Amino acid sequence: MTAETLANDKMAQPANDDIHQLQTVNSSGKTVTLRDSVEVALKNYFAQLDGAPVTEVYQLVLSEVEAPLLEQVMKYTRNNQTKASTMLGLNRGTLRKKLKQYGLL
Repeated sequence: MTAETLANDKMAQPANDDIHQLQTVNSSGKTVTLRDSVEVALKNYFAQLDGAPVTEVYQLVLSEVEAPLLEQVMKYTRNNQTKASTMLGLNRGTLRKKLKQYGLL
């Protein structure tokens, strides 16, 4: 299933349908989505900056999310790069490049 398919499915479903959301349950039993976690992390990050100049936030967030994503997909596929690249929607060469970038290969 592609990201576009997921997005289209999400728009066609009621707003409270969490089937396709990446989510977890926190220590208080509340369901928290990946989106919620990223939002909270960024609010905390910006609060800690206290007005200090910052650049490359986009790359910072991508690297924080991409590395564990790749690691978990590789575990799920038992290090099968072909399956992992298909699952991620990436070219196998691109996957290998990213795995090397994050020291996962």
